[in-house]
Amino acid sequence: MHQTPELFVIQGIMKNGRTFRPSDWAERLCGVLGSFDADERLRYADDVQPTLIDGVRCVLISAQLPSINPVGFRFLMDFARDNDLRVLLPENARNAVATSVLTASEQSLATA
Repeated sequence: MHQTPELFVIQGIMKNGRTFRPSDWAERLCGVLGSFDADERLRYADDVQPTLIDGVRCVLISAQLPSINPVGFRFLMDFARDNDLRVLLPENARNAVATSVLTASEQSLATA
């Protein structure tokens, strides 16, 4: 039985209903907390992943991030606030994530 993860979700929709631009904002935001591997490829942090949910670009954030990396979590939340983006708290994010199709890396974040 697969348990729905505890995640925050930053949606690429502003509170006025408009789509946030640029279209690669989620990848850029996740890249801030990422690092480069030995092959000089960007590797996202284990607790932050870009994704699409119902055609909307989003960032999945592990509910553990505030205790693991409070500065990084605050940066992500400040970004969402400053850009007037919708943020789903873990109790509200379950349905959005549970009904979406996740990639393998997103599934690893969701089951961590």
